[in-house]
Amino acid sequence: MAGVLLAAIAPAAAAHPDKPGTPGGGAVDLGPNVRVFDPSTPVEEIQAVLDATHAEQVDAEMGTKRQAFLFKPGVYGSAEKPLQIKVGYYTEVSGLGAQPTDVVIHGKVEVYNRCLTEGGTANCIALVNFWRTLSNLTIDIDAAGQDECRASANFWAVSQAVSLRRLDITGGTLSLMDYCTAGPQYASGGFIADSRLPQVTNGSQQQWLTRNSEVAGWSNGVWNQVFAGVEGAPDDAGFPTPPYTTLDTTPLSREKPYLYVDSAGKYQVRVPTARRDTRGVSWADGLTPGRTIPLRDFFVATPRSSVKDINRALAQGKNLLLTPGVYDISRTIEVKRANSVVLGIGHATLTAVNGAVPMEVADAPGIIIAGVTIDAGTRLSPVLLRVGKKHGHGHASPDNPTTLSDVYFRIGGPHIGKTRTALEVNSDHVLIDHTWVWRADHGVEGFTDTQRWRINTGINGVIVNGDHVTATGLFVEHFQEYNTIWNGEHGRTVLYQNELPYDPPTQADWMNGRTQGWAGYKVSDRVRHHTLHGGGVYVFNQNNPEIHTENGFEVPRRPGVRLHHIMTVNLSAGTIDHVVNGVGEAADMTKVGQPVYITEYP
Repeated sequence: MAGVLLAAIAPAAAAHPDKPGTPGGGAVDLGPNVRVFDPSTPVEEIQAVLDATHAEQVDAEMGTKRQAFLFKPGVYGSAEKPLQIKVGYYTEVSGLGAQPTDVVIHGKVEVYNRCLTEGGTANCIALVNFWRTLSNLTIDIDAAGQDECRASANFWAVSQAVSLRRLDITGGTLSLMDYCTAGPQYASGGFIADSRLPQVTNGSQQQWLTRNSEVAGWSNGVWNQVFAGVEGAPDDAGFPTPPYTTLDTTPLSREKPYLYVDSAGKYQVRVPTARRDTRGVSWADGLTPGRTIPLRDFFVATPRSSVKDINRALAQGKNLLLTPGVYDISRTIEVKRANSVVLGIGHATLTAVNGAVPMEVADAPGIIIAGVTIDAGTRLSPVLLRVGKKHGHGHASPDNPTTLSDVYFRIGGPHIGKTRTALEVNSDHVLIDHTWVWRADHGVEGFTDTQRWRINTGINGVIVNGDHVTATGLFVEHFQEYNTIWNGEHGRTVLYQNELPYDPPTQADWMNGRTQGWAGYKVSDRVRHHTLHGGGVYVFNQNNPEIHTENGFEVPRRPGVRLHHIMTVNLSAGTIDHVVNGVGEAADMTKVGQPVYITEYP
């Protein structure tokens, strides 16, 4: 999103670990950046720890601290002493119950705008409130002690790489914008899955995906709001007024694996099964369908673990738990065994070193990668995550797809990054369930935008070569040619969000042969069947506002290729001449902030 002046980042203090012990027992060592609370912990102590962490992390957008706060089953906070949690960068707050109702926070769990001028009291936005996780608990909203505006809702003012999963929110209103600060109060996208929600105020959220959930009500929308398999979702018959896209069911889903403590106090990982054409939460009738793996069957890694040791454990049949931290990866982590699980907590981050490919996934059914961020390094990597071999389709399973959940990519930001492609999917039957693939538009200091274009390089964000690949929540931004290329047959995307790169120096730098610019979403000319529900491509050529992009979307003109509810929009610089294949008006400087919609194509 739009660049901002970053505040100085203070180093974060390490959280205290849970007591060390053998994985799978009641006491488990999850590393120095995990704090586990139980109901006997005084609420004042929990509040103090979380307040201190938030103070360290609220402006640490480009910091290296990663942490997770995990709550064992029970109730935290009360009417007399509500627990009011504020969540900063690279922070996970999750319950350790088998069900979301096993852990109850009586209070609030919130993210507010960052206020960037006038001493932190004005120019308040959520456009860069990235990298947060909230999951597997109940929030019984209680705003006792807060002022009149703050008491009006549980605020979750965020943008990309932020997921809400397995939540039961009761007793108030959930607001996806922070309207209590001095504007403009912009927010830019997020993701909810497998959650039961109260009345939701969308507010200034530009795009959002809500999947397999229940909602008491949903008010307003900005550009691109998508609902799939949501009980209580608004009707989309009036599209684009309001701009809702509603699917009665989700065509393919698998909920993210989660860590929990069983009745004997032992740590387990629940791995949900894949499901088709579903609606509502997975836990409505009890434990989410799936399998349970004891934590002793995982190699529990820290940033000090070598890739050699990780690969040896994976080859011996272990799964992999990546505890919070930044991992320097100079050789590839190889995930080869069918049904292997790689689960990151606390925004565990793999950073490529010396041009390495940080992770490769074999052509095998049921492999799950979840909760992992992958950063490009300062030397060019050919790809950051490769799923399957080139045209390697022989071992896929339609009923047990390889699944990527909350897997995020970053090229640049805290340091210069270089990759040819971020995510390459070659296998058939792959599910991508929420990803943000970001070539950073800000963060690296000491370079002009023109210099950043030359040295912070990412050609393509996502390339899909496999057949029957489904994406639910595909956010891809700022790459230097096609942001997404879809070569496989029978692909499906439910919500696509894209910003074209901000920083091409000249039109000559932004040419696809004789065509001006590269579409944000490209379906290969040879593809015969493809479906997209809810897509947006945005332009903000701040480095050179005279630059044109011919089309936001490019797809073959065939009856089996269908685009539903797509749009382009001008954010105040540059021009997209057409929405798709020469169809649709220009998103130009006469329509700043006014989307150009196509309801159906063709």
